[in-house]
Order: sequence, then C-alpha cells, then structure tokens
Amino acid sequence: MGRFEELKQKIQQKTAKVGVIGLGYVGLPLAIETVKSGYTVIGVDLHSGKVESLKAGISYVQDISNETLQECLSTNRFHPTTDYRVIEELDAISICVPTPLSPNQDPDTSYITNVVNEIKRYMKNGLLITLESTTYPGTTEELIQREFEKLGYRAGVDFFLCYSPERVDPGNRMFSTYNTPKIIGGTTERCMELGTLLYGNLVKTVVPVSTPKVAEMSKLLENTFRSVNIAFMNEMAMMCDRMGINVWEVIKAASTKPFGFMPFYPGPGIGGHCIPLDPMYLSWKAKGFKFHSQFIEIAQSINDNMPDYVLNKTGQVLNINAKAINSSRILILGMAYKPDIDDLRESPGLEVYELFKKNGASVDYYDPHAQSFVNKKGEVVHSIANDYELFQTYDCMVLITNHGSFHYQELADLGVSIIDTRNAFDGITNSNVYRIGTSVAIRQEKEIVSMLA
Repeated sequence: MGRFEELKQKIQQKTAKVGVIGLGYVGLPLAIETVKSGYTVIGVDLHSGKVESLKAGISYVQDISNETLQECLSTNRFHPTTDYRVIEELDAISICVPTPLSPNQDPDTSYITNVVNEIKRYMKNGLLITLESTTYPGTTEELIQREFEKLGYRAGVDFFLCYSPERVDPGNRMFSTYNTPKIIGGTTERCMELGTLLYGNLVKTVVPVSTPKVAEMSKLLENTFRSVNIAFMNEMAMMCDRMGINVWEVIKAASTKPFGFMPFYPGPGIGGHCIPLDPMYLSWKAKGFKFHSQFIEIAQSINDNMPDYVLNKTGQVLNINAKAINSSRILILGMAYKPDIDDLRESPGLEVYELFKKNGASVDYYDPHAQSFVNKKGEVVHSIANDYELFQTYDCMVLITNHGSFHYQELADLGVSIIDTRNAFDGITNSNVYRIGTSVAIRQEKEIVSMLA
C-alpha cells in the first residue's frame, strides 16, 4: 500500500494522528473540533503557560468553554505540548500560527518559517500539511512546498500539502469552526483529495478550489472587501459631520432598499487580526507584479486615521464645556476590537488611548471583558471597576466598543459628555450624547433654537 492510500485509509478510519500547531484563537477551536470528530489530536504551542492552562482544563479562548475543553481532555485524545518532537508521531498537521506585519508594514512570515523548519527536522514520509495562517498568494508553495522539495520530497507523493484559510470570527454565536464553510486548495490532486477528506470530517461544508493560490487570495479578498467598504462608510461619516447630516440615519434609510445595498458602519477604526492586516498582505504581494492597488491604499489610510477623527471629535465636545483634552479626565468605554469579546488585537481603542495620553489627558478605561493591556511604554494598564459614581467624575466618556453588557441609558443619565463611536446610544436623546458622523456645531445651534423657543 502506497503512502497516499495508507493515509487515506487512516483518515477514513479516524486512526490518523492530527497535529495542530499554534493553539490560539484559530488553532484551539480547530483542535477541539478535530477531537470531537473522533481523531487523536496533539496540539503544539511554544507558550508554556497556555499549554499548562489547557492541561488543567482552563480555556483562554472565549469561544471554547472550560466544560468543552475538559470533555475533550477526558477522551484522552487531546494532548497539548510545547515539544515539536511529537511531529514524528503525526499523520497530518494544521499550521495555525500568527502572520503579523513588520514595523515597515511588510508581511512577517517568520512564524511559518520556524514551524516549517521544525517539521523538516521530525517529519515522516506521507505527512499531510495544511497551512491555515492568513498570508499572501503563493506562500504555501514558496515557503513550504519549495522547502521540502529542496530535501528531495515530492508533493503528492512523499508528502501532501494544502492551504485552507481560517475564518474564525471571535464571539460569533451563530458561526463556529464547524458550520463555517471551509475553503481548501491542494498543490496536487492527491493533496486536495486528502485535505478535503480530512476537513470533510471536521466541518459541515468543504469548498474545494483549484490551487492554494486561489484559497489564499479568497481570504484576502473577503477582508479587503470589508476594509474598503468600512473605509467608505468612515469617509461618509466625516462628510456627513461636515455637512450637518446624521450618517447613522442615512445608513438606516438606505438599508430599507431590498436590493443593491449592503450596510456597513463607521467606527473609531478597524481592529482584529484580519481586516487591518490582510489588505496589506495583498498590497505587498501585488507590488511584486508592479501593480499598485489604489483602493487598498486609500482604504487603509482612511481607516488608520479614524482614531485622529475621534480625538478631534472629543476635543469639540470638551470645548462646549470650556475644556480641552489637555488636563481633562477621559474614560474610554470598551477596549476590545469588537463587542462581547476580550480580543485586543489591533483594537482602535489602543490607538485612541495613546492619542489622548499624547495630548495631555488623564485616561482610564472600563471593559468587562478585556481586563488589561500593555501600552506603548510597556506598562500594564488595567480596567477600572464598573462604578457609576466614579464615572461621573470624568470630563467625558468615549464609547469605543459597544458591549452588550453596557447599560446605555444609565450611562447617558450620568450627565457626563459621551462621544459615541458605534451608535450604541441609538434612540437615547440625552443632550450629553454626541455621535461620530454627526455635527457637534449643528446640534448646538438646534439646542439654542429650542431653548429660545
């Protein structure tokens, strides 16, 4: 029996040992789903604290409960470790490591390279490797296939290689790893067959595509589409602000059209691991083909400058009460990049915090999910307690993240000026609430007219 047939049989019979390298927001849910499907999983992560936490049955990923983790551990088919030597035991590996940007905004693929080097040390013939990390088109072939071929391994014969982009949406209660369609592209037909077979046992729907490049490009297209449309709405918000029009009412009105319109919403900037980074991966790769994407560059510029717009809006609101940002006490409400999660990756709130500090403000934040972060000085900043009496002592509050647990009417009733960057106070008419995408000056004029009447 050849290597292909042997691995195919193992996958079908669920006797294949599956490795997941990188046990973060992507890797841990994938590992758990693989255990649930009946496979033995060895999870590898170099962070010893994470591994010890998992062994103790304590999850650090919000989408995986302690109960779910403990159920998987009780099967004796989930084994977290920091030791790469376990690769010698594996039949299939999914790589789920970070792919950040360098300080120069170029792709940093060092995590992938490090994993590939470890696999080369310990791999056995017939191994199925699937890269899930978001990256530029061509990565799978350039950084993985080419490296193994240098050692004499043949893709589709001695080893099997696929790319399947992660589509994790932290905090999404409707779509999980299992029921989110999984795109996969193999470097050969045999690679594709094995990859589709394995993932077909893990998730509800597998979407095969012709090549890894198509799969890689599809992920970048998804998030670049979102980045460009969010940037357009951010620009519309600033335009409506200038024109004295409420952008939120405009979006609501436009959304009544049953065809040809898809609502996106402005905000204080973009966050998370995907939307701020993926377009830059695509733009960087395109430049290698002498193609410069103006849409990506413009969208990135608009989104990157939204924290400055929030800073200016805050200054306008403070000015109403004859105050300046310098020396004011400002409370940021919510620091996570999206509602009801603890994920701070690329959160625009972090940049807003730094801008307030740079301009002389005394800044605190309250977030019931994200309890601390490290600022640019390397200092640990902790969330304050949920104390309304304390909240009333601030000169203004800036809502960055619209967590479901916030009591918006009660916050508005405190009488402190509020800058709402998410329209979280929609329907609340308190005069101390100001929204981005609306004009502070126009509102003041209306209030004066109302008082005179």
